[in-house]
Amino acid sequence: MTEAATNFEGLLREALAPVEPPADLAERLEGALQSITEMAADELEAWELSAMRDPRNWARPAAALVAGGAAATALVVLRARHRAAAQPPRSVAGVRRAAARTLEDLERETRRLLGDR
Repeated sequence: MTEAATNFEGLLREALAPVEPPADLAERLEGALQSITEMAADELEAWELSAMRDPRNWARPAAALVAGGAAATALVVLRARHRAAAQPPRSVAGVRRAAARTLEDLERETRRLLGDR
């Protein structure tokens, strides 16, 4: 019975071992989010306000707004986390500086994304 338990523990340890993501995962994710944001913005730019009077025409712009907003938010957070990971805080004052930098990064990325349109 103990041999089976040891074997089971070894199998479980092997199955739950951490897996490193591919090196280019962050870049691929960032590119996909940027593409979704741009496609959603293009879709919203293509719609005319006169067509919005009919509620049947609201589905595509609403979907573009939700998808684009979610992608843009994820892109801003991804970029801010990437910058924050480069300099981990070591003290309470460092945590405050890191929080301030993160907020500045979020603001800068949001302005960059919204400023393009």
